[in-house]
Amino acid sequence: MTATRAGAAPAARRGGPPPWLPALKALLFVAALLPLARLVLAGTLDWFGGLGANPIELVTRSTGTWTLVLLVASLAVTPLRRATGLNGLVRLRRMLGLFAFFYAVLHFTTYLWFDQWFDVQAIVKDVIKRPFITMGVVAFVLMMPLAATSTDAMVRRLGRRWSTLHRLVYAVAVAAILHYWWHKAGKNDFSEVGWYAAAVALLLGWRVFDRLRAR
Repeated sequence: MTATRAGAAPAARRGGPPPWLPALKALLFVAALLPLARLVLAGTLDWFGGLGANPIELVTRSTGTWTLVLLVASLAVTPLRRATGLNGLVRLRRMLGLFAFFYAVLHFTTYLWFDQWFDVQAIVKDVIKRPFITMGVVAFVLMMPLAATSTDAMVRRLGRRWSTLHRLVYAVAVAAILHYWWHKAGKNDFSEVGWYAAAVALLLGWRVFDRLRAR
């Protein structure tokens, strides 16, 4: 009887994932795909009012917004884990980060394809002359090595260097906020981006405070 109880110990006690993690992970996976599903259904079946009078702008705005939402969510995992003591939350961080990169790819592809039609000369001029485009490209380029090294094999291969490399996510967050902020500066509308900027400032500020406290 004692042996049976020991063998049936909770997975969390044996170092495995907590029992609530698979359900939460599946729920977040489905939720992260809903924005894409909405765009596909709106574009192909004319659901949700269709894509509106300017579909390129709507797709660009939607994919950019969800890139930032998922990026902020991935940054929030560590503070939330520390605050709640639910260490299993850390296992959600990679999925959220990869979904952020996925929407960033859609965002960037929409710009290259439907906005610029792969006109390299026009794209280069846009990047040089428009700071918000510059910051968007910087954020996307910095995300690429993070996505490429997100596998378990790369974590093992890079060792301690993996953690150093993945601190680039902080620069990605700042560049993404500047991209969004300068885009809205032309319309003098900072109501929405202000909330994202405050969230990123809070999450990065928490990390600075936590490191100083540890020292």
